[in-house]
Amino acid sequence: MKNTNKEEVLIIKNIPRENAGLLLDVIKERGIESRIIDLSLGERPDSAEKYAAVVVLGGPDSANDDSPKMKYELELIKEVLDAGIPYLGICLGLQTMVKAAGGEVVKNPVAETGFRDPEGRYNNVVLTASGRRDPLFDGIEDNFNVFHLHGETVILTGKMELLAEGKYCRNQVVKAADKVYGIQCHFELTHEMFETWIREDPDLLKLDREQLRSDFLAFGRKYTETGIKLFHNFLSLAGFR
Repeated sequence: MKNTNKEEVLIIKNIPRENAGLLLDVIKERGIESRIIDLSLGERPDSAEKYAAVVVLGGPDSANDDSPKMKYELELIKEVLDAGIPYLGICLGLQTMVKAAGGEVVKNPVAETGFRDPEGRYNNVVLTASGRRDPLFDGIEDNFNVFHLHGETVILTGKMELLAEGKYCRNQVVKAADKVYGIQCHFELTHEMFETWIREDPDLLKLDREQLRSDFLAFGRKYTETGIKLFHNFLSLAGFR
């Protein structure tokens, strides 16, 4: 099949408020073309195989949902993986990636929401030995604080690599194949998105809004720097200059 959009990134949304955020900023900075579709609005891409890379964002669905939307999404991701197209999944995009590649999605013992864990400490993710070697994390520290919004986790197949782990949800960053990654946290988060989420997301509405804002201010700059570096690394791995 002719790759007519070989310099273009396909970005797949699962709900309007969960945007590409910092990732889209990096894409525009590098002069890369992108197409954004929202599956929750009934939008569908032409053929994912036309694109140089595919990004699947988060959303409130479960990869285990027996809905037409989720069935389509899993089939689409399987098509992307089978074609060897570079892939980055964020939150739900990680979970759908793992399921499409033969793994499982299950309820996590603890729902991770916001910046803090059940002990009141900042959510922290630590790179594994594989993660420290992987070019996705070039120039990124071995451990970092993260923002979470999920209640499920993944069970990996023997062919997958765990690149980063957390205390209350072990499987935080997964590599399913060459240039195929999923991250459980939300490094795409911008301040504008954050304000929208704390006003609209049912799980975040249960938390103290001012505490969330204070936490975001505490390490937002460092968090943004890490996210931007990670997205630059992924795009370089995907073949973009």
